[in-house]
Amino acid sequence: MNVLAVGAHPDDLEILCGGTLAKCAARGDAVTMVCAANGDCGSATHSREEISAIRRREAEAAAAVIGADYYCLDYPDLEIPLDMEARTKLVEIVRRCRPDFIIAHAPNDYMLDHRHAGALAEVASFDATIPNLKTESPAYNRIAPVYYMETLVGIGFEPTEYVDVTDHFETKARMLACHASQVEWLRHHDDAQVDEVMEVVARFRGAQAGVTYAEGFRPAQMWGRLVPRRLLP
Repeated sequence: MNVLAVGAHPDDLEILCGGTLAKCAARGDAVTMVCAANGDCGSATHSREEISAIRRREAEAAAAVIGADYYCLDYPDLEIPLDMEARTKLVEIVRRCRPDFIIAHAPNDYMLDHRHAGALAEVASFDATIPNLKTESPAYNRIAPVYYMETLVGIGFEPTEYVDVTDHFETKARMLACHASQVEWLRHHDDAQVDEVMEVVARFRGAQAGVTYAEGFRPAQMWGRLVPRRLLP
């Protein structure tokens, strides 16, 4: 299968669904990872230009851990738009990778960048099927189902589907470790040891699902996006 995951910033996907992406790659899926923003506000010591370049390298390294393709829409942090330019950029990526399903931020996640990136993924899954919306690639022939991933630390999020990531948690941790600048930034800005937080949430979802580590998801309940079979690994 083809899997597209859309996050707001470099490191969001690794924290919230990295184990599932690793499991998808291990079963032979073609995985594409996209971040909408370039991470240029994620530092107290580097300029915006410097940290965005660092974060691109980190994101590319993390994607390489599982052999995923990586794209960045390259919007500044805190400024992810929902305009037609942003929609069309993501539509082109959808048309290139032709996903069987899309993973995106939940509509109630904790910051606007996350909510806008999730909305872009949702809209692009439909817009990509419209032939008269011209991009470099031809229109996709189906509306890809969308699965919402965890909110940060699971606040306000009730999964309806679980992925057992026990055998892939080490890979998830390796992917996050590629984002060294953000592990430090979150410790400085949010007083959060993000690798520990990530493990706590995965253990909690694992306890709910009867396994050691799990990630939770909820399908977007929208016409055209529902399928009568399991797509998550």
